Amino acid sequence: MTEMYLLRGGTIVDGTTDPRRADVFVRDGLIADVGDDIDAAGALVLDAEGCVVAPGLVDIQVHFREPGREDSETIETGSRAAALGGCTAVVCMPNTSPPLDDAAVVQSVLTRGREVGLCDVRAAGCITKGREGRELAPMGELYDAGVRIFTDDGDCVADATVMRRAFEYAGALAGAVVAQHAEDPSLVAGGHMHEGAWSARLGIPGRPSEAEIVIVARDLALARRTGGRYHVLHLSTAGAAELVRRAKAEGLAVTAECTPQHFTLTDACCEGYDPTFKMNPPLRGDEDRDAVRAALVDGTIDAIATDHAPHAPETKAVPFEEAPPGMLGVETAFAVAHTELVVSGALSLQELLARMSWRPAAIAGLRDSHGGPVAPGSPASLCVFDVGERWTVDPGGGASRSRNTPWAGRELLGKVRHTLLGGSATVIDGEATR
Repeated sequence: MTEMYLLRGGTIVDGTTDPRRADVFVRDGLIADVGDDIDAAGALVLDAEGCVVAPGLVDIQVHFREPGREDSETIETGSRAAALGGCTAVVCMPNTSPPLDDAAVVQSVLTRGREVGLCDVRAAGCITKGREGRELAPMGELYDAGVRIFTDDGDCVADATVMRRAFEYAGALAGAVVAQHAEDPSLVAGGHMHEGAWSARLGIPGRPSEAEIVIVARDLALARRTGGRYHVLHLSTAGAAELVRRAKAEGLAVTAECTPQHFTLTDACCEGYDPTFKMNPPLRGDEDRDAVRAALVDGTIDAIATDHAPHAPETKAVPFEEAPPGMLGVETAFAVAHTELVVSGALSLQELLARMSWRPAAIAGLRDSHGGPVAPGSPASLCVFDVGERWTVDPGGGASRSRNTPWAGRELLGKVRHTLLGGSATVIDGEATR
């Protein structure tokens, strides 16, 4: 049976033209018509009055924990949270158990994502076998399985020779990008939060900004030498932002992302020793936070990604230094970013959506199916946001299996009303369809 939907009365915001009010008719997985007062007999009408209709969001850094830690998250629960957050595509990081260093394991993740059908689940592949930083993973086999982003995320590839070889190998794979968790392990060993005044005051060993800066500087030198594509995951420091800014001016093929928590929160959040606010790279000080925000606004940072990192509640209910790092984010990212950046006037809504939809889609090689114009013939992967809806984050009310959200109790402006994936509704009126 053909699925048909009519998004009625919304304002279209995409990367092609100025915002304009129009109906959007979806049929057979594609946008069939865009215009005023469309008569689409037999279509399910989805109310978009007063809302924004946009290409679906693309989150290029999530941890859905499957395989290995399904007690924290599964592809099903993570996909549901992503759809409720307006995402139509995500890229799962490879620090699973077993890690995504084998084409068969990658295929199992992709297959499970298709079975769930709530989000287009893609997989990043490991740079090194076992994410041990010593020997390259079979990048060609992973690429053939569908991998386009290679990273040992969760750990840094510290060996410069290994990283150089990764750039050289990936350079032979069309559209492949090497992404780095940029923290020099020798500088962050034993650290649990940003090294600064707050870590000294709290007596918690720190992770200095320089750990990120030195790795980004080294990797940019290797990218310059090899001509490889380089992506900085969850950039968190002023120094790294400036390095990326200069590299872009030079013409290097470099992109970067940041998280909502890094352009909003600071290490002062750790004052109460709440492990919810522990993550790697850590929340930084005011200067770094402000520099990351400025780099996002001026385009130095290309994309907003969540680093959605669920942890089972009992693993976070321990002393700060014993807790695993990571925060939830995929269900709240748009609302946080809209509240912090658009309401404040730092970005227009179109500029924000560029950083959450079509730019990350381009980085991940997904522009054929995500982030395209809201126009006839385009794939119907869309989200509808009520940008005027105020709501308060309830840590127990999300779709994730975990509860470690840093936004608990915070009032946000902007909420998803509907999400369509390839012409099929995954969220209707703020509720997942399955």
